[in-house]
Amino acid sequence: MKIEHVEAVNLLCQYPENDRFQYAGGVCTNRLTTLILVHTDTNYVGIGSVYSHPALIYLIVRDQLNPLLIGEDPCNVEELWKKMYGLTLWYGRKGVAMSTLGGVDTALWDLRGKSTGKPVWELLGGRRKTCPAYASGLLWNDVDKLAEEAGQYIERGFRRVKMRLARSEEYDTSAVLAVRKAIGMDHDVIVDASMRYHFELACRMGNFLKEQKVFWYEEPFAPEDIDSYVALRQVVDVPIAGGENEFGLQGFREVIRAKALDIVQPDASRCGGISEVWKIAKMAEESGLGVATHSWNDAVAIMANAHVVAAMSNGVTVEVDQMNNPFVNDLLVKPLQIESGELQLSHAPGLGVELDLEVVEKFRLGDPLAIPDGVYSDMMFGKSYFPEPMGYKES
Repeated sequence: MKIEHVEAVNLLCQYPENDRFQYAGGVCTNRLTTLILVHTDTNYVGIGSVYSHPALIYLIVRDQLNPLLIGEDPCNVEELWKKMYGLTLWYGRKGVAMSTLGGVDTALWDLRGKSTGKPVWELLGGRRKTCPAYASGLLWNDVDKLAEEAGQYIERGFRRVKMRLARSEEYDTSAVLAVRKAIGMDHDVIVDASMRYHFELACRMGNFLKEQKVFWYEEPFAPEDIDSYVALRQVVDVPIAGGENEFGLQGFREVIRAKALDIVQPDASRCGGISEVWKIAKMAEESGLGVATHSWNDAVAIMANAHVVAAMSNGVTVEVDQMNNPFVNDLLVKPLQIESGELQLSHAPGLGVELDLEVVEKFRLGDPLAIPDGVYSDMMFGKSYFPEPMGYKES
């Protein structure tokens, strides 16, 4: 089997007014993702996913990774990862270049599985075809509505929910109390502070979160503020999580060696593909840390992450976006299935997913280099949509 060409497909949807949500970055108007398709001289097509600046992804694939990989055996996953990394090293190592080669890497794992007739979780040595999953939503809203929303996630089969804080200290505490009351102590609450706390506030909130038996406390600080993570972990008795904004084994090595986190959160669509998530998970395992992957773009990324988490003894859970994202809800012929808090995998080869090509064509961006203005949750395009400085009122 040989690679014929590699394709980047940029997808974009605009939220109806009623589906838009508010968070620390503003009001989300749109969502986007990039699919990676590795076409071969057989009937097999490898599927991957990238979550970064879509125009830059497209250029890196078109002008560098595609010509590099044509004619190669896609099952030589490790060798091809090194080639892609070497080619993009000067401008890469982290950020969009690492994310892009990671999307290709995930597609290569999909092809490796398809060619051998085995699912990726089995190729990685796993023994279970399910993976714990949590509902990720609960953006800024009235606390009564948050409570109702959290209850709906439990009804959908989830056993854990994640909520976003960082609005004000009064809001943050009242929101956690409302969600905790709504789902009870038999279910887990996860909180994300969106990198907006200073150290004293983080300590104060950490003590409160311990009282509420929060499952983990995510990103109180910016990713480069490793010293604050280290200090907080020494004084707060609630697991500290982070890593969605980190890239590659080298990036996670730094935070793991610093003992900055209890739970690391790599993402196959961001940090370098299944290959890097696997290496990061193994390093975390050696240090006694859990792995709970980040996902916020599409169902392909969720499934790629789930295969790794399912195969690891220290795999904690995967994130499942609940914010009416069509790239999560509608992209696959067989939608994601959650039963008793577990994402169902299967014995189907590779990632075990099939794209709904009508959905792909519906949301395909006509000009892959022209991104309409808007707020795309983690990315903003058009100056009028750039985030304004936002204060935080403490109690």
